[in-house]
Amino acid sequence: MTTTPRARRTPVLRPLARRVHFLAGMFVAPFLVLACLTGLLYVISPQIHEDLYEGQLTAERATWPVRPIDEQVAAALAGHPEASLDSVVRPEANGRATWVNLVTPGQAPGEMRTVFVDPYTNYINGELTTIGGRLPANAWLRHFHSDLHLGPVGSLYTALAANWLVVIVAAGLVLWFAKQGRRPRKAKDLLAPSVRKGPPAARLRALHGGMGLYLVLGLLAVGLTGTLMSGYTTPLFDTSPPRLVTTPSAAAVDGAPVVSLDTALDAGREAGLQGLLEVRPSTDPREPIRVSEKAEGLPVHRGVVAVDPSSGQLLGQVTWADYPLGAKVAWLAGQFHTGQLFGLANQILLAVLVVGLLAIILTGYRIWWRRSPYGNPLTSAPKPVWRELGVKRLALVAAVAIVLGLVAPVLGASLVGFLVLDVVFRAVAARRAQAAAKRAEAAEPPLVTAP
Repeated sequence: MTTTPRARRTPVLRPLARRVHFLAGMFVAPFLVLACLTGLLYVISPQIHEDLYEGQLTAERATWPVRPIDEQVAAALAGHPEASLDSVVRPEANGRATWVNLVTPGQAPGEMRTVFVDPYTNYINGELTTIGGRLPANAWLRHFHSDLHLGPVGSLYTALAANWLVVIVAAGLVLWFAKQGRRPRKAKDLLAPSVRKGPPAARLRALHGGMGLYLVLGLLAVGLTGTLMSGYTTPLFDTSPPRLVTTPSAAAVDGAPVVSLDTALDAGREAGLQGLLEVRPSTDPREPIRVSEKAEGLPVHRGVVAVDPSSGQLLGQVTWADYPLGAKVAWLAGQFHTGQLFGLANQILLAVLVVGLLAIILTGYRIWWRRSPYGNPLTSAPKPVWRELGVKRLALVAAVAIVLGLVAPVLGASLVGFLVLDVVFRAVAARRAQAAAKRAEAAEPPLVTAP
């Protein structure tokens, strides 16, 4: 008695993952390439502005005693009598200039006229227009990556790229591991595919999938952190840092002297603040002086204290422990995505991920060029995915898509667009197949029968 070989079942989600991976990869890849190139420039911006602004950022007399901050502020204001003081950033390392941020007439929102003062001599090293506490080159590259300097409309491209990067990688994982459903594979072959054996198409797919497999965690991290930073997501949790709420000083009186900025900084350090500190003065003796930590990366320094301007006593404090979980995740995500979470190693990791993603995109286009998932003119058009899923699985997929669309509206809107493209592509493929069949039928010689 003979038995027929048991047919191996193709995973149900494989056709859906294949279609999503193909369509999204085809049309989102150009945005991903643009995001990769602009993002790589932004990641190395610290090295760029260290070279560009070395004269402003460094101080020569690092062995001399540091001058009082109030004297440094006075030196900066001497050249800008029309300006008012906004804040002072005291360098955490020797040999670095103090940032004196001034508000001048005619500035755009978020801009400051920053005067760089040598803390050992009160000499003015130079001045620049900073945006959000960032040097001009850093701010320019940041906007170039996030919105191509096109404003809110331009920022849609980064949201599209980040949202779909996560989906494309997830669909690629389904396709990669679904190969086990078609033929048995050893673990070492699945996790370390050979790119030297088999026909060229198989080697190309092994190279494409293998690179994606090795970089999967990093690519997902980049996509998710970029999604959080895009501003086009519906927040599922509180991502706002805690506010430092204080009451006006009851001991202060009108005309009372305000403590020096150095006294406020000392109070902040006694409260546990470390690293790069920013002091924001108060012109009203009843309103507190705020001292906050500004250092990026790990270890985390995000504390802020309120200092009584009349006595120098601490009025209130917020530490990293006071941040809600969502705010912690959002801040850490932003630090990783911009290459600042763990310094140079973070920059190198992002550079490797960018180069790897570009290679994955190029090999993906090569695979499409060799063999389109929509067939060729001599074959029939692919079946609609919904016919292969079944009612229950289709309902589940639709529910997941709706939830994703609500959380990430850019993803939801583009998903509808991809579905329309899928229908159009199938219709075109079907017409091409019918036309090819008619041409083949017309080209066949008539059947001649013997009399």
